[in-house]
Amino acid sequence: MIGRRLGASGPAIGAIGLGCMGMSEFYTPVPEPEAIATIHRALELGVTLIDTSDMYGMGANERLVGRALRDRRDRAFLATKTGLLRRADDPAWRGRDGRPEHIRTAIDASLARLGVDVVDLYYLHRVDPQVPIEETVGAMAELVQAGKVRWLGLSETTAEELQRAAAVAPIAALQSEYSLFTRDIERSGVRAAARALGITLVAYAPLGRGMLTGAIRSTDALSADDLRRRVPRFDEANLAHNLALVDGLTGLAHQHDCTPAQLALAWVLAQGDDVVALPGCERVAHLEENARAADVRLDAATLARIDALIPPHAAAGARIR
Repeated sequence: MIGRRLGASGPAIGAIGLGCMGMSEFYTPVPEPEAIATIHRALELGVTLIDTSDMYGMGANERLVGRALRDRRDRAFLATKTGLLRRADDPAWRGRDGRPEHIRTAIDASLARLGVDVVDLYYLHRVDPQVPIEETVGAMAELVQAGKVRWLGLSETTAEELQRAAAVAPIAALQSEYSLFTRDIERSGVRAAARALGITLVAYAPLGRGMLTGAIRSTDALSADDLRRRVPRFDEANLAHNLALVDGLTGLAHQHDCTPAQLALAWVLAQGDDVVALPGCERVAHLEENARAADVRLDAATLARIDALIPPHAAAGARIR
C-alpha cells in the first residue's frame, strides 16, 4: 500500500482507507465475524485508516470497530466523528450539534464504545449552523490538549468554514464526497482551499456508493432499507444514463487489466498526493479488490480518456448529503 501524509505534518497513512459505516446499517448488513475479518484483512494489506462515526448504527459501529481492533489497536489509524444526531424512535431523523458541551461529552462516549483511550482523528461530521465553527473547533482542540484526540478533521464544509476552522486549530483532514460522479468540491473552491491550507482530502464514496463498480445494474437487488433507494442517482429516471457512463469506464478498465472499481479509485488517488480514498466495504473480497487499486498507475493520456468518458458533473441526479 502506498502512503499519504495526513495534513501538513501528520503521520503517514495508507492511501486507501476503510469506511466501516455499511457494516452496521444503511446497506445490506453482513454478519459481525465477516465485518471483523474485513477490518483485520485491511490492516494486513496496509489499509490503516479505519473510519467510523458515533451516528453509524447509533453507536453500534463504533462498538464493532472497537471489538475488531481490541488486539491490534497499534496497527490502525482510527477515525471517528461527531456532530450529527439521531433518535432511536425515528431513525431517519437527523440533527446537528456543534456546541462545545456536546463535543466534550461525545468524545467520552465514543472512547468508551471503541474501548480506547485516544482516537487518532476526530471529525466534526457536519457543521452546526447554530454554532460558530470557531467555538466547535475550539472545543475539539481542547480534546487534543487533553490527550483524547491526536488530530482534527472536518466533513462537508464550505471553503469559508474550512478557512475559519483552520484559523482556530490545525485541521489535518477534510472528508468530502469525491469521485468521478461527484466533483462538487472542485467547483465550490473547497478543494483549492484544503490544498492551500495543507489539509488532506479524505474522499468518501469514491465509488459512487457502489455504482462505479459496475456491479449494480438496478435497485431490485438492494434491500428494502438500503440507503441507495433514496439516492436520486439510483432512480430509474437517472440510472440508465449513469450506467452508460460506468460501461464506458468498464471498457477502459479492461484495457488496463483492472476492474472499474480499481480504475475509479486510481483516478481519485491520481488527483494529488494530498488525497486519500475512503471506500466503504463490508467483505474481504471487495476490500482486497479495492486495495489493489493502489497498484494501478494512470498516465496523463489515460486520465484524459477518463475525463472524456465521465466529464465533471456528468452523472444524472443529485447525491445525498
